[in-house]
Amino acid sequence: MAEKIILAYSGGLDTSVMVPWIKEKYGYDVVTYTCDLGQGDDIQKIKAKALKTGAVDAVAEDARKLFVDHFVFPAIQAGALYEHKYPLATALGRPLIAKLMVDTARKYNAKAVAHGCTGKGNDQVRFDVTFQTLAPDLKIVAPVREWSMTRPEALRFAKEHNIPVEATVESPYSIDQNLFGRSCEAGVLEDPWDEPPAEAFNWTTDPTKAPNEPEYLELEFKHGVPVAMNGVKMDGADLIEKLNVIAGKHGVGRIDHVENRLVGIKSRELYEAPAAVVLHEAHREIESLCLSKQASRFKTIVSQEYADLIYNGLWFSAYHQDLYAFVDSNQRFVDGFARVKLFKGKATVVGRKSDNSLYSKKLATYDEGSSYDQSAAQGFIKIHGLSQTTQANRQLLKGGRSFDLPGIAEGKK
Repeated sequence: MAEKIILAYSGGLDTSVMVPWIKEKYGYDVVTYTCDLGQGDDIQKIKAKALKTGAVDAVAEDARKLFVDHFVFPAIQAGALYEHKYPLATALGRPLIAKLMVDTARKYNAKAVAHGCTGKGNDQVRFDVTFQTLAPDLKIVAPVREWSMTRPEALRFAKEHNIPVEATVESPYSIDQNLFGRSCEAGVLEDPWDEPPAEAFNWTTDPTKAPNEPEYLELEFKHGVPVAMNGVKMDGADLIEKLNVIAGKHGVGRIDHVENRLVGIKSRELYEAPAAVVLHEAHREIESLCLSKQASRFKTIVSQEYADLIYNGLWFSAYHQDLYAFVDSNQRFVDGFARVKLFKGKATVVGRKSDNSLYSKKLATYDEGSSYDQSAAQGFIKIHGLSQTTQANRQLLKGGRSFDLPGIAEGKK
């Protein structure tokens, strides 16, 4: 009996061709693995196609709850946005798929794992590093990095091997999606000067054609995790799916990003992430009430580090465990409500409240009843500025010198 390999299988042309290709080139019996992360595919239909394509077995499972509870929600708690824009939907899904593939490999006593990533993108890193970390004994096969088939050649290969292919017309874009976001690249999007065409979007209404009346919704968070919308407690996956529809209707969630890929090139990416944009904005505003100034400032550093490690495929690292230990502690008081206004492509938090709020109206108000002692300010200001005034008198203004202003010096313009 031949040794087994677990193939990440989407049911598209490339992964379908890989089933017989791997068998011919490596001699493995192929077991396909497909999981539902909310991408909208019928995974049972994909499973049936895999078996028709020549797989000796096919695994299909619903991993939406696992994805949301253990990947998406920690990223929201951390405030992880790659380069301050990308909510990391695809990057969050890859380590989960790879981990579940390792679990499947153990079940089938497989000797190898395979994926359909190209040698030019980030996903190959996310898969390979996860495999290397969780199962260094497994051989990694990446056919697209090895073969040189064009699309017409792949279609011809499929026909020769009786592989069912639903469509033969190549999309002008490369699309990936799960319930937390949709990515779109290639085609005309490769010129960062060109405005994205209407057909590149699928989840969001053109903001100019969105409803002319705003819609308000209320989101509740517990320990930095969204738990309810408009007063209704919801499972995380259901909340995100419903919020995608509501916010997408108002054109919220379009992200046009020239990003720095891990492999050393810049890439123009188009993202649609209605729920992610709203949840990150709402979460950030509740944090503004509940975190101290010092905790909030340090959290911004952690957020960037967290986003980078997700993007760079380092989810299963000790460093991640260390960072999440801080995030988990940091979020223990981040409970509250955010009222969000959706209108013409914008999600604006117009109200926020929390029982753990550090905001005090009695301290902030300029009206009667203020508990802030303004007479204490003069002494505070003197102490606060003492080091600066001392340096100015001893060094910067010594001998009647004027203070050098920042900017371009005269004669260098």
